[in-house]
Amino acid sequence: MDIDPEELIESARQVHDLPESAPPSQTRLNVAVALTVALLATFMGICKIKDDNIGQAMQQAQADKLDHWSFYQARNAREEVARATLTQLELQALGAPASAAEGYQQAIARYKALAEEQGRKKDELRRAAEEDQRRYDALNYRDDQFDLSDALLAIAIAMLAVTALTQMWWLYAAAMVPTVLGVVMGLAGLGGWPLHPDMVVKLLS
Repeated sequence: MDIDPEELIESARQVHDLPESAPPSQTRLNVAVALTVALLATFMGICKIKDDNIGQAMQQAQADKLDHWSFYQARNAREEVARATLTQLELQALGAPASAAEGYQQAIARYKALAEEQGRKKDELRRAAEEDQRRYDALNYRDDQFDLSDALLAIAIAMLAVTALTQMWWLYAAAMVPTVLGVVMGLAGLGGWPLHPDMVVKLLS
């Protein structure tokens, strides 16, 4: 028995009560919505990869900062012990006999050098920890941009979904507002642009 494809299509249209063809304006709107959603999904995927990398870098910067401050505290404790010992040796040297003077001076010189070394290394660790904090803040700045971009584009896609259901062109135009803002914020994060709406970020934090 031969089956006519055109008869099958016509039967399906009758069963589902579908029109043979949608109005041109409706077709154009559906195409516009589909293309916009596809482009936004692609853009969000690219931003997500970069944002994940930034998140990992933030975790590393935070870990480095904690490590540097821990070593700073250890160096600080060693410096305090060395300086306390140095002070004790200097006081003892004042009342020591002449025969022991050379030994005290050698010990004093050794502990003085140790205290200075620990102080110098402590300062290096402090500067490293402060640099870690600056690096974290810079990465967090860009992370905020991606977060805001993601939120705006999610709103845009939700509005586009409603547009597909209601077939209203004005709603599609309205969806372009969060779309443009979201894309701009995403590009700012990708390009490292100094664009950061502090008021909005603080409100959402």
